[in-house]
Amino acid sequence: MNKKQKKMLLRILLSAALLGVLLLLPLEGWLRFALFLIPYLIVGYDILIEAFEGIRNGQPFDENFLMAVATVGALALGEYTEGVAVMLLYQTGELFQSYAVGKSRRSIGALMDIRPDSANLLGEDGEIRTVDPDEVEIGSVIVVRPGEKIPIDGVIAKGKSSLDTAALTGESIPREVKEGSEVISGCINLSGLIEIRTTKDFGESTVSKILDLVENATSRKSKSENFISKFARIYTPAVCFGALALFLLPPLAGLLLDREAQWSVWLYRALTFLVISCPCALVISIPLSFFAGIGGASANGILIKGSNFMETLSEVRTVVLDKTGTLTEGNFEVSGVHHSTIEDEKLIEYAAHAEVYSSHPISRSLIRAYGREPEASRVSDVREESGRGVIAKVDGREVAVGSAKLMRALGCEPIDCSHVGTIVHVAIDGSYAGHILIEDLVKDGAQEAIESLRRSGVKKIVMLTGDVRAVAEDVAKRLKLDEVKSELLPADKVGAVEELLAAQPEKEKLAFVGDGINDAPVLARADIGIAMGALGSDAAIEAADVVLMDDEPGKIAKAIRISRKCLRIVKENIWFAIAVKLLCLALGALGLAGMWAAIFADVGVMVIAVLNALRALHVKKL
Repeated sequence: MNKKQKKMLLRILLSAALLGVLLLLPLEGWLRFALFLIPYLIVGYDILIEAFEGIRNGQPFDENFLMAVATVGALALGEYTEGVAVMLLYQTGELFQSYAVGKSRRSIGALMDIRPDSANLLGEDGEIRTVDPDEVEIGSVIVVRPGEKIPIDGVIAKGKSSLDTAALTGESIPREVKEGSEVISGCINLSGLIEIRTTKDFGESTVSKILDLVENATSRKSKSENFISKFARIYTPAVCFGALALFLLPPLAGLLLDREAQWSVWLYRALTFLVISCPCALVISIPLSFFAGIGGASANGILIKGSNFMETLSEVRTVVLDKTGTLTEGNFEVSGVHHSTIEDEKLIEYAAHAEVYSSHPISRSLIRAYGREPEASRVSDVREESGRGVIAKVDGREVAVGSAKLMRALGCEPIDCSHVGTIVHVAIDGSYAGHILIEDLVKDGAQEAIESLRRSGVKKIVMLTGDVRAVAEDVAKRLKLDEVKSELLPADKVGAVEELLAAQPEKEKLAFVGDGINDAPVLARADIGIAMGALGSDAAIEAADVVLMDDEPGKIAKAIRISRKCLRIVKENIWFAIAVKLLCLALGALGLAGMWAAIFADVGVMVIAVLNALRALHVKKL
């Protein structure tokens, strides 16, 4: 508990103790009123102050106003025990709710601890200075000692180590890094001393982007939260006027009919009606359910940008997946050279040099097959053909590397390959020179991930890829996908998603899952965009609605199950709170429910709803 919560607990215990003592004493008249007023003010003075502030600011209709009017009215009627008990139990419920919110915040607190307070800047003279991370410029060298957090994204310039990425990915297995490895902020250096050359400013680093995403998640409200906000604005004044009518109309009707007015009876019922009507359970538990769900998901490396996206994710029935890096490893390796008109090594050399400026996994595989870093000085006039390949001059010769479509566009007829894999065709000076076979393995766990999606209620699973049809169909067959579309340009993927969106029922949603490298347009176009393996990918974090911080495909289904559990809890709380409120309001108006029933309808329902909301925090077994 924090200091404020401890102070409230002390007030509650002191007030309860005084109330217990007073109930044992034979007190009457003004002395009884004065003594009961002491525990009442100890536990409820802040409620009275806040109610007064609300009236003064022109916004009286809130739970503080309801509780103040109801309890002061009970004291005025001589119901001292009930007046104090209502305030006492209300504050107990508020304390419980405050503790529950704190607990859900602590689930995100572990993620917030990834923000480093300082950076060890290595000067040109070899001296290490401790500075604010904001002061470190791009290209500077920082030193990270064992046990310290990496403050800024960069590349290891010296040393090797293992990194704890659990705060970002939820995974406990350390990641091994060495000289030349890209590292991201927020990871903890576990073993060796490393020097990192920074590639981003602190404000643009992964840790800053993630924290900004999580901190702003609560500003994006779901339809359920917006409904509750509108409901409370109408409901609270409505029940206040309803209570006033309950106090005035029956006695006035009695006077008109020459019967006893019974003002005290109807005032007591009206006050009971006010206590019962307090909308705390709805106003508190619904946002808390979403907050707990987002917090629980974050602790598992699943970042959901807002409760509106949590709600949309729960309605997903069609999942569209990219292939490379999502269902397959994305670690391409050259496995053969076929139909080459020159030496195989020379063909790979030309292809590697043409791809020298590309960071695409296929380009990197060609460079690895070449065996050393291509000489950029040998390359000129590089131009990329979107979705088809690249054309460049290498040693003065025009080299085209890419798909069969690129070859045909240049007037070359490509030769098909009998092997299943990604085929990279090469043309030199306008003549076909052969093709290179590159293979990409299906990820471990991809099959289980697809099966898990189906168990989660997903009706249709589609794969979109720019790869050739043979490779795409082979992967789709192995994973038992419903549909596959291959040889797509980036713009074609958007079109394919739009076709699927048009064909699905209105209440069902479509999620697109990409690896975060070149899928930003499709991530933005889908009902819900999920970027997988997005550590360090700015485009993915910006474009996606849900970010899976590692490349484990099984977390797609887990994210959907978390959202459905969260929405199920939200609906349970809404229906339970409204049903109990309406029942108790009716009983209170008829005089069949007193202040103690009102206490259950208010505090009891709130405590039950908050306890239910906290279930959204527990996602480990989902």
